[in-house]
Amino acid sequence: MKQYLLSVMQPDGEPPAPEVLERIGQDLAAFHQELRAAGAWVFAGGLHAPETATVVRPSDGGTVVTDGPYTQGTEHLGGLCVVRAPDLDAALAWGRQAALATTLPIEVRAFHGDVAD
Repeated sequence: MKQYLLSVMQPDGEPPAPEVLERIGQDLAAFHQELRAAGAWVFAGGLHAPETATVVRPSDGGTVVTDGPYTQGTEHLGGLCVVRAPDLDAALAWGRQAALATTLPIEVRAFHGDVAD
């Protein structure tokens, strides 16, 4: 069985209104429950804003630590979900459900290799 990363691509800027976020939270909880019931759940979580990031880079045999996101853009990684799926088509089906639950674009990518069940 393969594992796939479902990346939530969140736009920069103000978050939606509290009532919108509440509905999204309910939809996400239902989506996560469906993943668990199907045996596809591995892990999921939301991330703090990109301004809270710290980047560690190799430099001259050591490392340099800088505050802020790795790249600047109009969107950022807002959260992620790792799922088990037999193939890309099944992972894309989970990705479609994640997009509907979050109301945001979802990038679906396979991890290298298979994972023992």
